[in-house]
Order: sequence, then structure tokens, then C-alpha cells
Amino acid sequence: MTPILLLGAGRMGGALISGWTKAGAFTPSDLIIVDPAAPPEARAAGAAGAQLNPPDKVLAQAQTVLLAVKPQMWKAAAEAYAPLLAPDAVVVSIAAGVGAGPIGEAFGGRPVARVMPTTGAAIGMGTASIYAASEVARARAHSLFAPVGMVVDLDDEALMHAATAVSGSSPAYLYAFIEALEAAGARAGLAPDAARALARSTITGAAALLAQSGEDPAELRRQVTSPGGTTQAALDVLMGEAGFGPLLDRAVAAAVARSKELGG
Repeated sequence: MTPILLLGAGRMGGALISGWTKAGAFTPSDLIIVDPAAPPEARAAGAAGAQLNPPDKVLAQAQTVLLAVKPQMWKAAAEAYAPLLAPDAVVVSIAAGVGAGPIGEAFGGRPVARVMPTTGAAIGMGTASIYAASEVARARAHSLFAPVGMVVDLDDEALMHAATAVSGSSPAYLYAFIEALEAAGARAGLAPDAARALARSTITGAAALLAQSGEDPAELRRQVTSPGGTTQAALDVLMGEAGFGPLLDRAVAAAVARSKELGG
């Protein structure tokens, strides 16, 4: 499946380069990277043996093509690079909202897998939702993403919109929550540095416990909630009529709608 051609090495492409290197999944010499901006991860890979922004003729060597450009740029990328690829190359796309059918057509009928990943891949803790009608493309996507995290197969491509909203976008939801918690702690009287340390350490510890214990989150919530106590008082707000449930329903619905818009 190598060489792997990365069309784009932005946040997600850079995370994959870092994750693959740390996991020993692929070496820099396995990579061909096309990104005029040449972000730091791409430059580091180039210095270690990757082919960074090589002549066009080199692209025909690629067996796997990772389409990692912004969704608004995918058509231009396909038009520019599809004619340069080997006929048996397999395309793996992480362009949010863009269907496998249009991508396959733009890339000359080559097999296509769609993936919605997370940047946790950089530290081997990514999550990737995968859809592919082609078993070859599905296997290729697994080979790219399984070394850097968990993969979940979707049987219906329409579910990629929901996977984007629930997984691909949700790290930002958590970061926004932590931002708000830090600010609330400071407004409650804590020094900003103390509020920051307490919020971040507590949230990362709780997430690690969830991952390692295998417990249902509802059970873990109950374990730290005494009836009539301080946690219950806070949860009465967070889980009330205007709390997490309806708020996240609206947030996920908005992300799904935007994913559909990006797909045209």
C-alpha cells in the first residue's frame, strides 16, 4: 500500500504523520507529501526521507492517496492530481461531507474510502469512522488509521454526517467545555492559573478513567454524585431542560446540516 501520497498535510495530515512515526506504522520514506505550505510535520518528514512536493512524475508511484485537503478544495485537487496517479491507486478521503461517489468519479473510477478521523491520531489515540463500498478501499483505510487509534465501520454512507458531528467535530466540543469551566472557576473566585490546572487535570483524569474502566458514563456519573450534594446541584442545571441533552441535540443537528452542505 506504499508509497502513501498525502494531498494536504494540515492539522489532520500532520497528526497522521506524527502518529504513524511514533507507532512505527510507516516510515518517512513511505510518504509522498504534496502541500505548498509545508507545515512543520511535513518538513520534518521531508528531512527524514519523505518526498516533499516532488516533481509530478513521482506521484505515479503512489499506491494509496490520502485526500486531506479542505472540503472546499477537493475538486481542484482531484482535477490537478488525478491524471498523474497510477491506475490502481486507492483513494482514502478525509474531506468532510464529500461523498464517495463524486470523489471516485473525479479520481477516474478508482476505489474510494471515506474516513472521518480525529487529531488524537497524533498520539495514537485517534478515532476514525470509515465507509467504503469497496473492500479494497476499506482495508486500505483500516491500514492507515488502525495503527493510530480506534476504527469504526459504517455500513451506510449517509451515517458519515452523524459520525462527523459526534466524533470528528466533538474534540472541539470538549475543548470549548474546558474553556468555559476554567472561566467559570475564575469567576467563582479561583486564580486563573488554579482554575486552569484544576479543570484540565480533572477532565483528563475523568476521561482516562472512562477509557480504562470500561464503565458506562452514566454509572461513573452516579458514583460521584451524592443525592442532595454539590455535584447534584450542578447537574440539576447541566441536565435540566436547557442543559446538555437539548443543547447537544441542537449542536449535532447543526454539524450534520453543515456536513451535508459541504457535500453539495
